[in-house]
Amino acid sequence: MTVVDAPEPASARARSPMQVFTRRVLRSKVNLACLVFLGLVVVCAVFAPLLAPFDPNLQHLDSRYLPPFSGPYVFGTDDLGRDVLSRALLASRVSVVAPLISVGVALTLGVSFGLAAGYVGGWVDSVLSRLADAVNAIPALVLALAVIAVLGPGLVNAMLAVGLASAPRLFRVVRGATLAVREETYIEAATVVGCSSLRTVAVHVLPNVRSPLLVQTSLLMSFALLAEASLSFLGLGIQPPEPSWGAMLRTAFEQQFLGPWLVVVPGLLIMCTVLSFNLLGDGIRDAIGRERGTR
Repeated sequence: MTVVDAPEPASARARSPMQVFTRRVLRSKVNLACLVFLGLVVVCAVFAPLLAPFDPNLQHLDSRYLPPFSGPYVFGTDDLGRDVLSRALLASRVSVVAPLISVGVALTLGVSFGLAAGYVGGWVDSVLSRLADAVNAIPALVLALAVIAVLGPGLVNAMLAVGLASAPRLFRVVRGATLAVREETYIEAATVVGCSSLRTVAVHVLPNVRSPLLVQTSLLMSFALLAEASLSFLGLGIQPPEPSWGAMLRTAFEQQFLGPWLVVVPGLLIMCTVLSFNLLGDGIRDAIGRERGTR
């Protein structure tokens, strides 16, 4: 007796490639846990004024260096008597906005120049590739310090420089993917039927670089967060009295003998957020590999 396979449900056949890809990413418990944690960080950033039990900048000089669980201060107070929990909640805004600025700049420059270099080729490719190599030779933090020296300290200036330094990484990814699909038959067919270069790139080339871009974007978010924390630790990022996790680490470093617990909250938040972005990037890469393996 021959066993006939049951027909695939219509709902499964109707799923778009993005829906299938999303299901593969969410199938992993690690990916799901990372998304939940990052979602909580975003929620804390949006609703920080409502969630903070105290004014993050309100000083209680008679309550300095209180250890965790001292009365209403769940995570204690810092050197000026400010509530550590309230400052950590408000600082999550910086940790969300800073990577978005940096990655937004990197995506704008890297994707546009990468598509142009890979699709047009010739001298355009040579000039843009050499320019990307020149920028890539400068460490991101060194470039950020140079920009800050010219424009002054501040979150936006620092993240613009980090985004500019990160753009060559996306440029190489997009350029390589564009070169791989440029000679495909459907690209030639689109050109023959009269599609403009801009439409061909937007409709047929850009979707093919979407998957590797997701991986790189996740990794760049973690890099941008670390860069912001490093610059704020040096006093070159967000300026006082506004809190950031990097600035809180600076305070903990300066007061390590009087308040050794001050390093715990910002340190754990930075570590968990960066780890979540990195693990999510690995999960997206694995999902892309399974997607290609089933084709």
